[in-house]
Amino acid sequence: MNRNYLPYTLEQLVILQTVANDGSFKNAARSLFLTQPAVSLQIQNLEKQLKTTLFDRTKKQIELTESGNLLVRYSNRILTLCEESSRALDDLNELQSGKLIIGASQTTGTYLMPKIIGLFRQKYPNINVQLNVDSTRKIAWHIMNRQIDIGIVGGEIPKELKKILDITPYVEDELALIVPQSHPFVKTGSIKKEDLYNLKFITLDPHSTIRTVVDDTLSQNGIDVTRLKVEMELNSIEAIKNAVQSGLGAAFVSVSAITKELELNLLSCVKIEDMKIKRMLCIILNPNRYKTKASENFTNEILTLF
Repeated sequence: MNRNYLPYTLEQLVILQTVANDGSFKNAARSLFLTQPAVSLQIQNLEKQLKTTLFDRTKKQIELTESGNLLVRYSNRILTLCEESSRALDDLNELQSGKLIIGASQTTGTYLMPKIIGLFRQKYPNINVQLNVDSTRKIAWHIMNRQIDIGIVGGEIPKELKKILDITPYVEDELALIVPQSHPFVKTGSIKKEDLYNLKFITLDPHSTIRTVVDDTLSQNGIDVTRLKVEMELNSIEAIKNAVQSGLGAAFVSVSAITKELELNLLSCVKIEDMKIKRMLCIILNPNRYKTKASENFTNEILTLF
């Protein structure tokens, strides 16, 4: 390869990405603070240099051609490496600031990570922390694609990534059985496993991580989950907590998600004799991604919290 000649500039790749993401030259120009003719000219020059068409302009909204899709995928990798190299140089120059991109699964990211990030920011106030909350699967792939520094997840990591990523067990997350304050079980404090058949349950959808962990644990303890009365399936922990608080049923949720409700006596936890439902939260890293001082400090700090 002749390194004295490259077929495109980084600026052209940024413009290509922005046009692809924003869906039009006009929107891309606005995002990049450029004129629309300037954006169009850069894309035209890029197409001439590569001797290919990157966008199908025959439709109302422009679409990437097969060549365009291919180049966008490579540009994502190229620009990610550029950002990574910049951060590595910052570390080398021992700057007092830095950026840390954290990924977390839904419950962990919503209820646990803000507290952890708050403690970290008290100690390292000049580090800019970005938190991305998504499914475990998506977070794992973002780690794989070097878009996130560190992930903390509670779900099942895709099998194809388990041998590639560094996966470290972090802390156990207990799932508690919650009921409204007015429920008769509150006075007893604990119930037998068979009493679960007398409850009306509010759950997440069957494919959610928490639902899977609960069903598997109950089955392992001799509970026929098909006999449980599922009254409602909701798509968020907040909706489930509100439904339980309103007296619509009982639910299993992460203890980290109900700290405020327990303090205010809005909900109650009921123990199940001889059974606890737990899942392991894991820290995931890409061993091939440059590990910044910010990510090293964060990893070291969170490992001392529990």
